[in-house]
This record gives sequence, C-alpha cells and structure tokens, in this order.
Amino acid sequence: MEGATLSKPLILPAFQAEEVHCTGRAFSSSLSAREKKLVCVTSGNSCLDSHIVKELLANGYLVRVTIQNPVDFEDIKELMKDEEINQLESVVVAKMQDLESLCDAFRGCHAIFHTSSFIDPHGVSGYSEHMAFLETEVARNVIKACSGAAYMRRCIFTSSLLASIWSDDNLDRTIDEGCWSNEEFCRENKLWLALGKTTAEKAAWGKSKELKVKLVTVCPGLLMAPSFPYAHKDTSLPYLKGGSVMLQRGILATGDVNKVADAHVRVYEAMDDGAFGRYLCFDKVVERLDEGIQLENELKRHGLRPGSVVSAEETREVHSKLCNSKLAKLLLEGSQGKSCRQ
Repeated sequence: MEGATLSKPLILPAFQAEEVHCTGRAFSSSLSAREKKLVCVTSGNSCLDSHIVKELLANGYLVRVTIQNPVDFEDIKELMKDEEINQLESVVVAKMQDLESLCDAFRGCHAIFHTSSFIDPHGVSGYSEHMAFLETEVARNVIKACSGAAYMRRCIFTSSLLASIWSDDNLDRTIDEGCWSNEEFCRENKLWLALGKTTAEKAAWGKSKELKVKLVTVCPGLLMAPSFPYAHKDTSLPYLKGGSVMLQRGILATGDVNKVADAHVRVYEAMDDGAFGRYLCFDKVVERLDEGIQLENELKRHGLRPGSVVSAEETREVHSKLCNSKLAKLLLEGSQGKSCRQ
C-alpha cells in the first residue's frame, strides 16, 4: 500500500483507524458539515498540530486531519488519545506538494489550519536550505487549495517568531507584528528555519491577496511541552540556531504548546470580529542567563551560554524588545466576551 501511487487522497476514517480505504472525491461540502464548521488541520502528526486538534475538538468543531504518509498515523496515535481520534471526522493522506491532493483534503472545510510543511517527530532530519525553499512552495499550494476547495476561503497559518526577529539593523527597535526578518541576513548566517518561515509566510500573504483568501498568521516562539524535549525536537533544535545571540538581544521567547494551540483557535474564532494580519505568540521571554542555562538543560543541548560567564552575570536581566500586545488584547477581549455569554 505504501508503495502505491495515489492519484487521490487515502481516507482513514477515525472509527476504522486500522483499515485503509481508497476513494475518489473524498468529501462533499454538505450543509451538515458546514453547520458544524468542519475545519482541516494539516500535518496532524506534529506536537503543535495535535494540540490544535485537541483544542478544536474540545470546542465542538468537526475536525479533519491530513498526514503525508499512512505510516504517520502511528505518530497521531502516540500524540492523541483513542477517544480523541475517534472524534475526528477523518484522517486524510494528502501530499503537501500535490495541489490536487490538498484540494480534495480541504473540500467543504470552513477553514484550514496550516502549521508546517515538514514534520519530523523523531527529530533526525534537521532543517536545511532546501527545506526552506520547499516550505515556501507548499505555503503557496496551501493557499491555492484553500481558495479552490475551502468554501469560506479562510486559513490560519502558523509562521514563527523567527520570521520577525532576525535583522542586523533593529538592535534598539521594538519587535512587533510589523517587523520581518531579513532574508539575506538569514542566508548569510545559515538560519534556515528562520528563512523558511519568513519566505513561506510572505508567500502565503502574497498568494492570499491574489486569490482573496482570508488569512491570519500566528508567529509562536520556541514551543514548550511537558514531554520536553522529545515532543518537538524537530523544531526546538533548528529554532535555537543563533540562540546565544537571541538571548543577548532579549529576543529569545518560548510558548507553552497548549497556550499556542488555544491562541490559534481564538484567532480563528475572532476572524468574524475583525481579527487580521499577524500575531506574535509567546508567554515567556528568556531575560536572564540562568534561565537560558535552565533551558539548555531541559533541551539537553548547549550553545545559549556566550562563552565563560561569571556567576554574577547569570542573574543579569536583558531588556526584552518583543511585543505581543496585539494577541494579548484579542485574547482578553475574547475571554470577556465568553464570560458575558455565560
């Protein structure tokens, strides 16, 4: 089965997870699906995606998940409980570089959540310059498929804080949603994940304007999870390339994966009420060297400590230049609105 050439997506119904069924046009945009707000989450076998799926299910959404290969379903079973998997509308094998495959997967959906084009839960492949190029090509594909198949043409696109922080001329500037990383700076310093997220997000914005897809982007810091460091080793290692510079500049920020997932859902829900543009997403800025050392120990890697440092410097605070007030305001307004409804 894995070696077969698939012209249409493979459907893995959640209630028959151990069986594999091939179909033609997999889904129809039925009225009942629209009423339940069917949404699709790409690459559901990653740590962040699985948490977004859980958050959507907990809020009563009908959720479809895509994976790149049938074997990736094993990762989903490790990341989610059986009862959560059984709540899914379906799991669809859809190649991220195959536009027709994505269109079939997105058909009838109210919105698309796209977090990453490359998922490596076991953290063995790293992130290369070539991946940065492909990440950008897939971003265009996702927006094209969203335009052609998702009936509401909405996309919640996960970028990264890395797409805003890397520049050689912003040392004293507050970094917010208006800031973009310098692509040439990223290339010169081999910051491939930062480059990939920057170019992919820009491509998504360009294509969404062209095709009239309503787009919002969430730009999280380094993801943190209870099962650290293995739950998202694939993103933590490439994210921290240049980590000592981030720490010194006060731009090294982390985000609890549960809070980041919740932010994705809240931003989506606020799109009807004016949510727009980019949202920087983090809940902690590493501002002291001892905090950086603690992060190193949790990651079981080193490189944040800038050479030999005396103990007095370990508690020296670095002034943060990051600002996520736009997201904080949206979340506050959302919680107030929810309290009023209750």
